[in-house]
Order: sequence, then structure tokens, then C-alpha cells
Amino acid sequence: MQKPQTEFEKDVLKGLTDYPKHIPSKYIYDKKGDKLFQDIMVMPEYYLTNCEFDILSQQKTKICDSFFHENGFDLIELGAGDGKKTKILLKELIDSKFDFKYFPIDISENVLNELESTLRHEIPEVKIEPQQGTYFDMLADLDKYRNRKKVILFLGSNIGNLLHENAIHFLKQIQENMHKEDILFMGFDQKKNPQTILDAYNDETKITESFNKNLLRRINTEFEANFNLENFMHWETYNPETGTALSFLVSKKDQNIRIEKLDLDVKFKAWESLHVEISQKYDDQVIKWIAKEADLDIVDFFADEKDFYRNYVFRSK
Repeated sequence: MQKPQTEFEKDVLKGLTDYPKHIPSKYIYDKKGDKLFQDIMVMPEYYLTNCEFDILSQQKTKICDSFFHENGFDLIELGAGDGKKTKILLKELIDSKFDFKYFPIDISENVLNELESTLRHEIPEVKIEPQQGTYFDMLADLDKYRNRKKVILFLGSNIGNLLHENAIHFLKQIQENMHKEDILFMGFDQKKNPQTILDAYNDETKITESFNKNLLRRINTEFEANFNLENFMHWETYNPETGTALSFLVSKKDQNIRIEKLDLDVKFKAWESLHVEISQKYDDQVIKWIAKEADLDIVDFFADEKDFYRNYVFRSK
């Protein structure tokens, strides 16, 4: 077995030799994974996008007013993606003549290039400075040479990719990069009818299945592995008590996988699972608890008409 070099290699090696098997969902995203996720966001079953889109569209003036500072501010977005929803706020900020600069942060250079290109065409007045890298490295770098108010955006309920303990740690890291006047604007998917949640991650068109299987495609391509995607089925679960939705790839039969670059042989038993994704759902009580543990105060929240989804505004204590 070769010694892994990159974080991806290390996580694949650890995840496929652990029991039960698991690999973080962040590795699903490459150029193909990015496109598949964009397809997911426009599926009728995937209510999250429309709910947050409605919140931003219908309450944009009040939301942007909460960003205002007389000396201007830096709008910093974690995991900017294609910026479809963010553009609602950017246009409102430009129309209201707010003094701000936009710093989209993403680990994907491909995503940032596309976002910058579309913004130059659609809202050329926006001052944009993309930041490629991990969230906290980029936040810390920005904090070194910026002395204006920071408005940190984290849309799409991406916080739901973390279990509560990890979510608190994540929010605490953000809090440590915030000053008194800074705010955090973050989306949280709410608990609701369990069937609605299951349908959002188990679409009949199988786009979500293809998205999750992109993890295996990446391993095949980048590590010279021989995963046969047809030998795995996509399986979704949801626990209404904990609010935890989990996605698995389940082996349909006994099979041996060879990963040449890692000099690794992996055995899957029939019906053995590989955990690839988590999507946590919340209620107000849980969010208050998480905020308290992360030393954040809840300033306000914005909800859609059905209260399926909420965007919360936090300040550091």
C-alpha cells in the first residue's frame, strides 16, 4: 500500500478501510459533480432551492438593509457555487447604491471562473474578488487586511452536511473570524414531512443517484480504480427524530475493487454500504442551541411561506 499524499487520497484510504465505509461528500464535486448539483437544484422535488430563492426574492430589501454599514462592507460568500441566489442580493445592493465588495470563496476554480464571467456580463457594477481555497484559510486571510464590516454568506443549507458537533465547531471557527459589527447570514433547512425530505434526495430521474456516484467516478479517474457504478444502488434514509438524512451507495453483490494509485484492494460484501452524504434538518430549538454553543447570537431570521426553510442572521457574542 502506497503512502497517501493528498487529503483526497488520505480520506479515500481511511474511509474504504474503516467499518462501516464512508467518504466525505465534498469529494463528489468536480466539473461533472458541479453540473450535476446544479441539475439537482432545479428538480421539482428539491424544494430547498426554491424556498431560499423565494426568501431572498421577496425579502431582499430587508435582508440587504441588515447588511448596511455607513463605511461600507465586504460581502464574503462561503461556497459561492454558481451564485444564482446570491445575484438577487447583489442586484439589490447595486440598485440601492450600497458600498460593498464581493468575495466569493470556493474550493473549485471552475466554479469561481464561471461565476466571475457571468457576473461581469449580468451585473458588471459588482466589484468582485474571487478567493479559491478552503473557507477558513480564506476568511483568515481576508481578516488580515480588511477593516470594514464583514457580511458572511453561507447559503443552501450547506451547514446540514455536518453532524451537530461538527457544525458547532464549524460555526465557532467562523465566529472566531468575526468582529463585533460583522454578521453571518446562513440557511437552515427545517424539519418537515419526512416524505417531502426523502423525495428531495431520491428523485425518480436519478440525478441524485448519479451525483453521489460521481464520487466513484472520480476515484476511478484520479486513482485508477475499477468501480463498476452499476454494481451499486443509491439509498436514502431520514430519521425524523434527529432530523438526519443520510445517503448511501450500497453494493449489490460481493465484489473486489482495485485502486492502483493507492495500491489498495477493497472488498465489498453484498449489501454493504458506503456512506457518502448527510443532510441535517433543524428546528428553532436546535438552532438556538447550536448558536449558543458557538458563541453566536441570533439577530433575526427570514422564512418562506410554508416555513420549510429559514435564513438566520447571527452576530458574535
